[in-house]
Amino acid sequence: MKVVLLWHMHQPYYVNPLTKKAMMPWVRLHAVKGYLDMIDLVAAQPEIRVNFNFSPVLVRQILELVHREVEDEWESLSRKPAAELNEKDRRHLLENFFKINWDTLVRPFPRYAQLLAKRGTNYTLEKLDSIARTFTESDLRDLQTLYNLQWCGFSALRRFPVLKELKARGRDFTEQEKNTVLDLHRQILALVLGEYRAAAERGQIELTTTPYFHPIMPLVYDTNIARRCQPHSPLPSPFSAPEDVRAQLRLAQELHEKVFGQRARGLWPSEGSIAPEVVPLMVEAGFDYFCSDEGNLFKSLSADPAWSNRHIEHFELFQGWRIHASGASIQALFRERPLSDFIGFDAARNEPAKAVAHLIDNLKNIAKVAPNGRAVTPLILDGENAWEAFPDSGEAFLSSFYRALVDTPELTPCRLGDYFDAHPAQVETSTLHSGSWIRSDFDIWIGDPEENKAWEWLKETRHFLVERLAQGNVPPETAARAWWEIYAAEGSDWFWWYGPDFTIDTDFLFDELFRLHLQNVYRILDLEPPAHLDVPICLPGHDLGYSKPLRLLDPDLSGKTENYFNWFGAGQLDLTRQQTAMFQGDRIGRKLFFGFGTDDFFLRLDLNRLPEAIVLRFLLPHPARVTLRHPMTGDDAIHFESSRDGVVFDSAPANGLRAHWGHSLVVVVPRSLLLIEAGSEFAFFVQVLEKGLQRERYPERGAIEIAAPTLDFEAEQWFV
Repeated sequence: MKVVLLWHMHQPYYVNPLTKKAMMPWVRLHAVKGYLDMIDLVAAQPEIRVNFNFSPVLVRQILELVHREVEDEWESLSRKPAAELNEKDRRHLLENFFKINWDTLVRPFPRYAQLLAKRGTNYTLEKLDSIARTFTESDLRDLQTLYNLQWCGFSALRRFPVLKELKARGRDFTEQEKNTVLDLHRQILALVLGEYRAAAERGQIELTTTPYFHPIMPLVYDTNIARRCQPHSPLPSPFSAPEDVRAQLRLAQELHEKVFGQRARGLWPSEGSIAPEVVPLMVEAGFDYFCSDEGNLFKSLSADPAWSNRHIEHFELFQGWRIHASGASIQALFRERPLSDFIGFDAARNEPAKAVAHLIDNLKNIAKVAPNGRAVTPLILDGENAWEAFPDSGEAFLSSFYRALVDTPELTPCRLGDYFDAHPAQVETSTLHSGSWIRSDFDIWIGDPEENKAWEWLKETRHFLVERLAQGNVPPETAARAWWEIYAAEGSDWFWWYGPDFTIDTDFLFDELFRLHLQNVYRILDLEPPAHLDVPICLPGHDLGYSKPLRLLDPDLSGKTENYFNWFGAGQLDLTRQQTAMFQGDRIGRKLFFGFGTDDFFLRLDLNRLPEAIVLRFLLPHPARVTLRHPMTGDDAIHFESSRDGVVFDSAPANGLRAHWGHSLVVVVPRSLLLIEAGSEFAFFVQVLEKGLQRERYPERGAIEIAAPTLDFEAEQWFV
């Protein structure tokens, strides 16, 4: 069986079009970590064959940084001498230079962990200025250096030994050493695209692309297409711009050919989003095949009259497909979802050898049932965001996985073009579902009031531009500049962060950049933008991701949740509000409630389905863990362990520890077991296990941190 690995590389357009400044550093920082690491791992194993998808908007930003056409604001602040940092600079450093995985890249490094503790893991913006005044010049210089140094991946350390030396020392950096790190960032930015082109030219990888600014093509074509998969969602007034979809595809091919030497044969539609109407535009732009998600395939087949009398087996997924739609025809592969998600979300939570064995065993099992002679499993996922969750940036896991793919007789890693050249699609469908890779709909990008308002404002601005150009007095170069702003505003990323689905503390910055692109259309035409474009669609705020307890609890321990007041005033973590840049579907948990009673700690986990086991990991005041296995597994239902150092755990009596499994899991842990004293710091997180592997973690990063209640707790937290 062929295995097609497709790593998707993408960053939204962070550049402020007025100032030519990159407002966020992620293009540079992912280049020195994920982009360089990923291509060096391929080069280290000449037999491996891999596919990489580069969004043109990412490629554009790399080139703009390399050619110094834009300024990276975070790099400029990093280079500013620590002695010259003003109050605003210090505030920015403390607020933003800990935006990195704490578990793998901060806490294991004493100086960085010390600086984090000095700033505080939970803080308020109102207190940040006073906290900043406690940071010395040496503290600030070390923070500037460590943040940029810790983003350097294993390939950067190997290519540039000075980085490894600085990381080993870990503190007391000079201004010259700090600038050395940043100079090497620049060197890596300048070489990374060339490394991918060279790998493609020697036949080891295939490079595919995405519409230029990463738009959701079906929605740009016509927002009413969303009604097919979201019949009950409130939608904005219709926005329809098929010619913009055509332009985004054409511009993508032009840039791809310029940078990588040839046009792309394959397309990863932004977020795997497809609809029948966009198929002719893909073909017109010169694409031979596209990839999407398995959900879209099976929804297509279930609606296809030609398949109505056939039992649709899951193994139909593991082959190439011929798609006929809107008078055009194109080939396609559809993403195998569970294993792709495992790599993106679960591999980092498990030992590399165990994670690789899980993948290879599953692939071998698929090979036994997949269609003979043309069997293929497409593993398609984000190629940059997952790696900071690995202690070694994913080096051991990916190296072992690539080696196992090459060494397993039943499996052959393969480029997309090689697969389709050898195995032209033999099965077909004339019905194509309209949806993305996320739940086979477009709910992430449309249907919420914030998202709909953004579509309305995009429609209004585009309509104004079309009418103004129809008057015939706008020079072609001016019109082209205005259209670029429209295309940028059509990018999916702005809509990703609107609404309740995803939230981070920089939502407001994405909102600002979206509105800036719309405002610029008017400015390019020498006109004042409408005042409403100055009003944020979403308002900034600082969100820990969870609420803290407000009263002592005495809940019903049966697991029944009908009585609202059972858990009234409990701390809460909404598990549907994902805080990463990647989407994880089929989540096990829905909501987490927690808090203290007089003598116990209480936790309730609302579940979509029952997992094999749940582990409560207590970090403060003393390391401990509670393992809860569902009684149907036959194992000990409750297991309590304590530790002196958080590394070695010993079994201990679990007197008074209780759990009840139902639609919710309710757990009672005596405070005496956890050695909790009034007012002490208390921190914990929850792991969900299946088949010995961690499937989910709450919160996704870090821990829930609260204080154990004092005698005056309820009086201090009084609320109505």
